[in-house]
Amino acid sequence: MNPRASQRTRRCSEQTIAGRRAKALEFWQSARDLDALADSPDDRTDAYISLCVLAGIAAADVICCKRLGEHSDGENHNEAIAMLARVDRKLSRHLKALLDRKTSSGYRETSSGRADKRAAGRAAQALVDAALEIV
Repeated sequence: MNPRASQRTRRCSEQTIAGRRAKALEFWQSARDLDALADSPDDRTDAYISLCVLAGIAAADVICCKRLGEHSDGENHNEAIAMLARVDRKLSRHLKALLDRKTSSGYRETSSGRADKRAAGRAAQALVDAALEIV
């Protein structure tokens, strides 16, 4: 069986690229704005990380669209990471770092820490910067 046969992807148009790029910027700017409003480095950590995750996913879609003509459109995060790795292994590690934090920041009863917040910010920044450079 072809390993890509089960992977859900979506072909990209210029509208797709522009829309996903706009979302990446919107989520990233919102994360930065939220961080600026925080009363302390530990304040609003999970919301910040969640916005970073959304920014990173949208940025990864832009990168894959520009290099592969398609982006991952399934719920399997490992497929999205693998698709981005076909373009750039380092960027795929940034996406993995974000996706690894998605559940803990959005669904767990405990708050994420400062180190997770910093790591998510670095990963999102790298992906958004790459998405902007590629366009």
